[in-house]
Amino acid sequence: DFTDLCRGPHVPSTGKIKVFKLMKLAGAYWRGNSKNEMLQRVYGTAFMKKEELEAYLHMLEEAEKRDHRKLGQQLDLFHMQDEAPGSVFWHPKGWRLFQSLINYMRQRQEQAGYVEVNTPDVMDRGLWETSGHWFNYRENMFTTQTEDERVFALKPMNCPGAVSMYAHGLHSYRDLPMRMAEFGKVHRYEPSGALHGLLRVRHFTQDDAHIFCTETQMEQECRDVVALILDIYKDFGFDNVRIKLSTRPENRIGSDEIWDKLEGALSSALESMNMPYELFPGEGAFYGPKLEFVLRDTLGRDWQCGTLQVDMNLPERFDISYVAEDNSRKRPVMLHRALFGSLERFTGILIEHYAGAFPTWLAPQQAVVMTITEAQCDYARDVVAQLRAAGVRVEADLRNEKIGYKIREHSLQKLPYQIIIGDKEKAGGLVAVRTRTGEDLGQLTLSQFIERIKSETLA
Repeated sequence: DFTDLCRGPHVPSTGKIKVFKLMKLAGAYWRGNSKNEMLQRVYGTAFMKKEELEAYLHMLEEAEKRDHRKLGQQLDLFHMQDEAPGSVFWHPKGWRLFQSLINYMRQRQEQAGYVEVNTPDVMDRGLWETSGHWFNYRENMFTTQTEDERVFALKPMNCPGAVSMYAHGLHSYRDLPMRMAEFGKVHRYEPSGALHGLLRVRHFTQDDAHIFCTETQMEQECRDVVALILDIYKDFGFDNVRIKLSTRPENRIGSDEIWDKLEGALSSALESMNMPYELFPGEGAFYGPKLEFVLRDTLGRDWQCGTLQVDMNLPERFDISYVAEDNSRKRPVMLHRALFGSLERFTGILIEHYAGAFPTWLAPQQAVVMTITEAQCDYARDVVAQLRAAGVRVEADLRNEKIGYKIREHSLQKLPYQIIIGDKEKAGGLVAVRTRTGEDLGQLTLSQFIERIKSETLA
């Protein structure tokens, strides 16, 4: 009468397991009832080789050190609290980091021919019915009803707003492709148990873009997006990127003919670029197939970030068009594209990838100027002013504390540079510079230090 509650796989005897480690113990009442007998759970892990087990345990240890929630507190970047579940309170340094990501992306998008727009956060239920979200995504949407009985929803996605933006005015084939980018705030209901720091939130910012183009332009636009995404990831140290192609789900809108075209455009774009990809049948969005870009971080963990979706269904549902060369009206193809994906989630990934020690160009604070005694305070303020004028993100520590204490404290903040000023530096108009690894660069002129900072900035 034994009922096996485990899916397995199973081994006939624990004697078959040669390389293992017990990880933790936990108690649980049978069926969750405290009147029942307490069960003892024993958690363990096993590998084929000792080296594999050691590598796994090292990875767990490193992941614990890099936990973005702990580093977020240690580095004073952000916090979260019960009054706003799944939402982020950004502290000054964290907000500076967040804005650095936006400014970086804004520059890359401008270079790639995008224009930036912004659409409302709250829109009428009718718009979501037209898009299909009301019927396919309703359980994840936050809604409200006004005194005139109109139902509104906080947008879970930016797509309907982008279509509405395109529909406002007449467009010619000469206007296409039209690339509209938006750093849109979206709101999605995630179960409380699924929330996890910055990695799973209810309120987040997408670096979204929607490209409206002709069918003949579709494949080239896909290639351009793929190339842009991979180039951007390299700037952040992600060279190992897997691409997943997710095709038509069972619950979808649009004809099979349309889906054939869309899936063919994505696969053809990748094959023409000699890009390997993995096929995931049935995993696409309800309105179109998609590419997902999976990054591998320094610990070998995979993170799904960027996406590219091709869509001929929303243009049909919203009845948008452009004037073709023969003066007829034709439907544009709509590409949905996110590069970081959620900026909150990407920030969490970066914190763990770099263990909080951001590259100089990205660090929210690049340097701190510390005095040995009060006698150097005026010179230190002048140094800070000159560095800020040169674009260096720097703060001053003029406290009446021992310099060793200051160095230890700021080392925990993982700043790229510490600048120490004593009487010799003040007299010579110099600065003594230490890196976060403890390397002593000696005395430098301010111009030499500024050049060093600039050399570590992305071109």
